[in-house]
Amino acid sequence: MKNYTYKSLSVYGSMMMAVMLFTTFISCKEEEKPDEGLPLPVMALKEQNAAKGFEYIGSIEGVETVEIRPQVDGILEEIYVDEGDFVEKDQPLFKVNSQPYMEDYKNAMANVALERAKVEKAKSDLERLQPLIDNEVISEVRKKSVEADYQVAKSSLERAQAQAANMRINLDFTTIKAPVSGFIGRIPKSPGNVVKQTDSEPLTVLSKVDNIYVYFSMSESDYLYYERSKNDTLSNKMNSKVKLVLADGSIYEHPGRVDANSGQIDKTTGSITLRARFNNPDTLLRSGNTGKVLMEELYPKAILVPQRSTTYIQDKKFVFVLDENNIAHRREIETEGRSGDNYIVSRESLSPDERIVVSGLDKLATGIKVKPIKRGRLLSTSN
Repeated sequence: MKNYTYKSLSVYGSMMMAVMLFTTFISCKEEEKPDEGLPLPVMALKEQNAAKGFEYIGSIEGVETVEIRPQVDGILEEIYVDEGDFVEKDQPLFKVNSQPYMEDYKNAMANVALERAKVEKAKSDLERLQPLIDNEVISEVRKKSVEADYQVAKSSLERAQAQAANMRINLDFTTIKAPVSGFIGRIPKSPGNVVKQTDSEPLTVLSKVDNIYVYFSMSESDYLYYERSKNDTLSNKMNSKVKLVLADGSIYEHPGRVDANSGQIDKTTGSITLRARFNNPDTLLRSGNTGKVLMEELYPKAILVPQRSTTYIQDKKFVFVLDENNIAHRREIETEGRSGDNYIVSRESLSPDERIVVSGLDKLATGIKVKPIKRGRLLSTSN
């Protein structure tokens, strides 16, 4: 019995010795394996084209916006169009009761006929007396009197014809036609209403919207910066080409261009009004729409850093930069604005070809070694 116990202890001791040796061997192997660092996504910085956006509230108007008003007073008899209709130039829109103007025209034409008859009589008298004048049967005074009557008759005819032409114009004005092609706006009147030339409210507003204007205001300081940048006095340049952000947040597909300004700074607001012109071939935009004008400051060789790769300490921004040994170092950066989801970083903060950690920043601190993981989608920060 004792012999059996002694042998069991010997076997157990040998097994424990083997386990200890194996553990020591494995530990040595692990100690020999180099520390590759914390695996995190890393990107190399490079120069890229970027743009910083400025948004301004704008109001939209058709390039040609015409108030349709009556040229004669009367009862509105017919409305040939409906609100929102597209009409061609010279298409009838409204009809004012023409009966009074028709009677005025007929009366004027009758007056023309009367004056024409007087001219014929005066001419006949002059022709009848001409032989007597030639033979000196009647005096020179009588001759001049007949000639004067003839000239008076002709002048009266011309005056009557002018009055008839004016009556004809008024009669034509009873049919109100479209001065340009475009879309009909709101029509506040209905048949039976009295319309006058002095009405404060137009019959409707007609807008030609194949091109549209967007009016917007910018501060005096922004305007000065914009004007200076156009003269290439700055390394960066605000673009005169603009985009339009619609009310639903979408970007209008056709870019526009700033083509005019009001020329004066509003003293009460300290701002100036600018005008941008956009093509509108599908007539999607109408007068009265609102939107935002998006102007961009161009950075031809910018260094972009994804916003997600930055950390904040109070009001300062930091990134983790890797040195040649892949050791992380926290560095404060100065930003000049945003371009999409990226910060535009000053060259005093970062330079091209430096490497920064993109994500997993909560695991990092200065001095920690990083194992760079490069992914195709992290190699560029372009929008």
